[in-house]
Amino acid sequence: MGSYIAKRLLHLIWILFAVSFFTFLLMYLAPGDAAMKKLYGQGVAVSEDVLQKTRERMGLLRPFLIQFGDWLWHVLHLDLGNSLKDGFPVAEKLARGLKGTALLSLVSLLLSLAVSLPLSIVSALKKGSLADHMIRLLSFVGNSLPNFLVSVLLIYFLCVKMRLLPVVADHSFRGLILPCVALSIPICSRFIRQFRAELLEQLSKPYVSGAAMRGVKYGYILKNVLHNACIPMLTVVGLSVGTLLGGSVVIETIFRWPGLGKLAMDAITNRDYPVIQGFVLLTSVIYVVTNLVTDICYHLIDPRLLEEGAGGSGK
Repeated sequence: MGSYIAKRLLHLIWILFAVSFFTFLLMYLAPGDAAMKKLYGQGVAVSEDVLQKTRERMGLLRPFLIQFGDWLWHVLHLDLGNSLKDGFPVAEKLARGLKGTALLSLVSLLLSLAVSLPLSIVSALKKGSLADHMIRLLSFVGNSLPNFLVSVLLIYFLCVKMRLLPVVADHSFRGLILPCVALSIPICSRFIRQFRAELLEQLSKPYVSGAAMRGVKYGYILKNVLHNACIPMLTVVGLSVGTLLGGSVVIETIFRWPGLGKLAMDAITNRDYPVIQGFVLLTSVIYVVTNLVTDICYHLIDPRLLEEGAGGSGK
C-alpha cells in the first residue's frame, strides 16, 4: 500500500504541475491588460507612463517562463498573490469561499446518497415493475436537466409561486435548501442509474442464486450484495466531487451563495487573473486528492486489487 500511494503521489504532482502550467499559459494569452485592470480598480488615472511602470512592477514585461517560474515559486510557499480588484490576498479569499462551497457540496452529497440509495435498491429489487419504471423515468429526466434550468424551475415554483423559500441564499437552513436541492438532482439521478446497474449485476451472480437455493435468508443475501456493490459505488461517489465543484459555480452564482463558484464567476467577470489561477489550482488539488483517497479506500475494501496491480507490474 505504501509503494502504491507513493506512485500515485508522484503522478499527482505531475498532474498538478501540468494544470498549473496550462492555467498560467491561458491567463497569459487571455485578452486584456492586468496592469490596466489593476489601475482602473484602484481609481488611478491611467497614462502610458504609469501603465508602463505598473507593468514593470508587476513583472508583466518579463518572458513567460520567468513569470511562470516566479508564480510557481510563490505558490509553493502558499502565496497566490493579491487580487487585482481589491488587493486582498488570493489565499484568504479562496479560504473564505472554500467554507461555503464545502458546506454546500457536503450537504448536497449526503442528500443525493440519502435519496438515491433507497430508490436504486427498490428499482433493482422490483425490476420491471411500475415503481422501477417510474424511478428510471425520474432519474432520466433529472440527469437530462442542466443545473441552471433546475434552479430556475425551483425558484419559480417554490419562491415566486408558493413563497416558501428565499430566492437569495443566506447562511440559514432555509437559505441552504434550494441550492442543495438544485445541485443534488442531477447527481442523485446519476447515482440511481449507476447504483441500480451495479445491484442488478450483483443479483445476477451465481453466489446469489446458490445462497437462495441453500435457504439463506434474503436479508443476509441482500447485505452481501450491497457489500460487493459498494466498491464501484465508492468510485462513483468519489468522482462526483468534480461534478459538485463544477456545478456549484452555476448554483452559487444563481442563488448568490458565498462560495468558490461565485468567487470564480466574479473573478472572470472582472478579469481578476490571480483569483482565477488560484481557483483552478485549488479545485485541481481537491479533485486529485479526492481521487487518491477514493482509490485508497477502494483498495482497502478489496485488497485483491493491490495483488493484481503488483502481479501486473512484475510481468
